[in-house]
Amino acid sequence: MIIRLERPEDYDEVYHVVKETFESAEHSDGSEQDLVVELRKSKAFIPELSLVAVEDGKIVGHILFTKALVQDVEVLALAPLSVLPDYQNRGIGLSLMKEGHNIAHKLGYEYSVVLGHSKYYPKAGYIPASKYGIKAPFEVDDESFMALSLNGSQNKLNGVMEYDKAFGIY
Repeated sequence: MIIRLERPEDYDEVYHVVKETFESAEHSDGSEQDLVVELRKSKAFIPELSLVAVEDGKIVGHILFTKALVQDVEVLALAPLSVLPDYQNRGIGLSLMKEGHNIAHKLGYEYSVVLGHSKYYPKAGYIPASKYGIKAPFEVDDESFMALSLNGSQNKLNGVMEYDKAFGIY
């Protein structure tokens, strides 16, 4: 498996990977693939943090981190993370996160924040975002809204996360 930067010629294939991944997801509104399209057009998009996992010439996974704010501090929103159903439970998602975290750290980001499965994301080091003073802009269980310190910082941001408008969260 190879993890590399997403390229424009990957967009159609990534669209289908994201769509297929979330068709059977427990918590999904079915629009994650459209969110990726909108985020690519936004000022929150960071090309270096849109990655694909390729196996035998086929894109089997994708991860996207975009800019968000907490108290005027730029953080990252991890969303979405997609792995084709037939390729899940093989470490592809964790590998995508690890590579994304490494790049994000080199780019100087302090935190990555994710709304996701409380049994999965802790495997990559995520803990409740509240421990860093990061609050969700919507009602959510504390254990489902998580953050990872990319540089070991324990700074408390003490604010509500502001997502890019493409997320439709106001």
